[in-house]
Amino acid sequence: MILTMKKHDPVVLDFHDILVHQSDVELLEGPHWLNDTLISFYFAYLENTVYGTDQRFLFVCPDVTQCLKVSAARDMGVFLEPLKATEKSFIFFAVNDCSNVESPGGSHWSLLVFSKSENMFFHLDSMKWANEKEAKGLARNLATYLCKNTPGSYQEVVTLQQENGYDCGIHLVCNAEHLARFCAVDGKIKDCGKVLQSAIGEMRNSLLNLIRNGFT
Repeated sequence: MILTMKKHDPVVLDFHDILVHQSDVELLEGPHWLNDTLISFYFAYLENTVYGTDQRFLFVCPDVTQCLKVSAARDMGVFLEPLKATEKSFIFFAVNDCSNVESPGGSHWSLLVFSKSENMFFHLDSMKWANEKEAKGLARNLATYLCKNTPGSYQEVVTLQQENGYDCGIHLVCNAEHLARFCAVDGKIKDCGKVLQSAIGEMRNSLLNLIRNGFT
């Protein structure tokens, strides 16, 4: 992620090297699409604050996932080895439909999660099938590094569908929170159930409160 200071757009939070600007906060205050900065922030929050002492979890930020998505299968280790990915039980990836290596943007977010114990990639898409091609391609490449001599499997998970054209990022972070909480207790993803609509409605305010409270 290339982060630059924006004129008249102050940094309101620096959390584990994720710089959240005022313009990012404004995305949460209205009916707007979440950008990679906000998703990176929440992934960092889950990994370092919520599950900071649980070494089973890895939340891969959108810019690294974007590099993985557009790279050859033989290069997966370049990005994943520094993250000690093979030592993790559950790895979360924020997938988008952008094909540009220099921009994690795109127009739709979905969640791909690898479960080591189940040897399975689970894809949760709040707009059914929209990111299937991207998620399957990423999972296929990741399997060459994470699954080693076993093929690894892929499954589309039935998940709550978005009711508008801009809440895909909200669904992504809600699904990530829901799955992580389930995995922490049950040690698997299968039978995790759907995230509740109420969680979708509350997440923007939850993110705003986290950012405004500040972290050190």
